[in-house]
Amino acid sequence: MTNTHIALLGFIGLFMVVLLLLAGLRTMLTLKGEKKANSFAPTGEDAGVFSRKLVRTHANMYEFFPVYGGILLYAMATGQMAVTNGLALIFLGARVLHALTHLVSTSVMAVQVRFFFFLVQFFIAGFWLLKFAGLL
Repeated sequence: MTNTHIALLGFIGLFMVVLLLLAGLRTMLTLKGEKKANSFAPTGEDAGVFSRKLVRTHANMYEFFPVYGGILLYAMATGQMAVTNGLALIFLGARVLHALTHLVSTSVMAVQVRFFFFLVQFFIAGFWLLKFAGLL
């Protein structure tokens, strides 16, 4: 298994953990009788601050997946994993830290830290696109 494979599977695994946390929280609130199963707001705000953070983290992951997954899948499909293997684990690490920062805090400092991790992913993705296009 290459670093590109690990990065893609790691992203999917992280996505599933966040989804499991969200489903677990909602299931617990439903079983305790605090919320009806069909009454959760899509924003998560009605189930507490952590729920809102989970919903936003989940949404942020599927919003970025076309870039993240698309590039890694392109590398696999075209046999160009040599382009992505070198930075794939940094890409994954930045995504994990981005998600964790999202869950921990929404303070100004945390948002700036989260933006830094986003930029790491963004610039790595841009670098890869330029490499695929033969511009680097």
